[in-house]
Amino acid sequence: MVLPVAFFGVFFAWPVVSIVDRGLRPDGAWRFGRIGETLSRPDILDVLGFTVWQALASTGLTLLVALPGAYVFARFDFPGKGVLRAVVTVPFVLPTVLVGTAFLALVGRGGLTDELWGLRLDTGVWAILLAHVFFNYAVVVRTVGGLWSQLDPRQEEAARVLGASRWTAWRTVTLPALVPAVAAAALMVFLFTFTSFGVVQILGGDAYSTLEAEIYRQTARLLDLPTAAVLTLVQFVAVGAILGVHAWTVRRRETALRLVAPERTARRPRGAGQWALLAGVLASVALLILLPLGVLVERSFAGPDGYGLRYYRALGSLDESGTFLVPPLEAIGNSLRYAVAATAIAVLVGGLAAAALTRRAGRLVRGFDALLMLPLGVSAVTVGFGFLITLDEPPLDLRASWILVPLAQALVGVPFVVRTMLPVLRAVDERLREAAAVLGASPWRAWREVDLPLVRRALLVAAGFAFAVSLGEFGATVFIARPDSPTLPVAVARLLGRPGELNYGQAMALSTILMVVCAVSLLLLERLRTDRTSGEF
Repeated sequence: MVLPVAFFGVFFAWPVVSIVDRGLRPDGAWRFGRIGETLSRPDILDVLGFTVWQALASTGLTLLVALPGAYVFARFDFPGKGVLRAVVTVPFVLPTVLVGTAFLALVGRGGLTDELWGLRLDTGVWAILLAHVFFNYAVVVRTVGGLWSQLDPRQEEAARVLGASRWTAWRTVTLPALVPAVAAAALMVFLFTFTSFGVVQILGGDAYSTLEAEIYRQTARLLDLPTAAVLTLVQFVAVGAILGVHAWTVRRRETALRLVAPERTARRPRGAGQWALLAGVLASVALLILLPLGVLVERSFAGPDGYGLRYYRALGSLDESGTFLVPPLEAIGNSLRYAVAATAIAVLVGGLAAAALTRRAGRLVRGFDALLMLPLGVSAVTVGFGFLITLDEPPLDLRASWILVPLAQALVGVPFVVRTMLPVLRAVDERLREAAAVLGASPWRAWREVDLPLVRRALLVAAGFAFAVSLGEFGATVFIARPDSPTLPVAVARLLGRPGELNYGQAMALSTILMVVCAVSLLLLERLRTDRTSGEF
């Protein structure tokens, strides 16, 4: 646990605490009165209210749209099911900036709906809500569908034999078993939408602001650290509460259930009703997931003189606006290098943490397990800005070093590594290690000969997830990426922030490239996944 604890202490706790300290103790004396002053401001109350409201609305809408999909993927067997499962998971690993860009191309000014029907949704909150559904659809399908596919259908059939109707059997047998999984999925969706940044930045503009977006505005634009510190504390407390409730629902989900192999529960649809349900789910996937991505690709080729590669060619040269110090195309190489380094760090730190959590028990270790999840909910903007004000003097003067970006990205990748590897490591029979030790193997050799072959595939899956989420990290990277070394999400945001048809087209082209890289990574993961890890995030 030494390396993971040191890593989180230096690169997570220290920057966050420093931001709070500078905001609430500017002259050496604590100013706790600023908390009440800030939280009583009408503009901040509006931000807090909108943050909670849009998170609740996004969560409810996502459950409404995705639960039928969870059932279809769990209980039906149809051609192309594996590929479609990978497709619906693609949005989850896409950068939020790209998600916002895709919906801007669909429902924004000059978008598909604007051209066809004169309908723009980017001027209201609906674009944000639909983008959140797009982003979180896979959370519900994977979390709820993963458990649903393993529930023994014979329990529900037994209730029907005893006289229960189909609805009564489902409500009294299946639904209680699914409630913890549905609650866990709802909490995760609420967490991701509560801390939404990239989507709100692109689609909300100045009209709508979540806590995360407001923290960015207060730090980067207004340099108001006291307000940013208070909002960081509010978000920290809220995220801690959400993660605490999530851990409780996960423990409930792990209670004894009669589970079977997923392939034993899936069958071809029967009857007109089931075929209609399958068709409805496929239509919703096409409209909510495939259409925004398709429009994004189409806009990257559609120029004023027809379709072509004009925007892609423009990525290789500098324009006269001074938006970039280097050609935007260099952002691809920067992102790949940063993501590889971040993946190596995340696998090392997360792998050690997962091993420690497997072999130890107690409150301290359980507390550390919860700490590992905090980077998913605590403001990445705060972490990025904290890097600038803490890692700026010896012995850790890293502001001019390229490693700063991978370190921030690895913070987001570590939780995925831990959550992917932990179930597999816990499933390794301890007697195998003991037998190796009896035969004279050292702990290192026992791990190499016993654990590694069993967890190798889970390790590759974990590395793939870490690579994908590192590639798309935006909240912290936007602060610490150097002007001459932008990442793909940062470059897309810069292009969208400038007027002009060429900048917009280049943003679509860069977003398409980023989407392809993320999709390829995920398709490789789908090939590597096992039944044990397929339902885990």
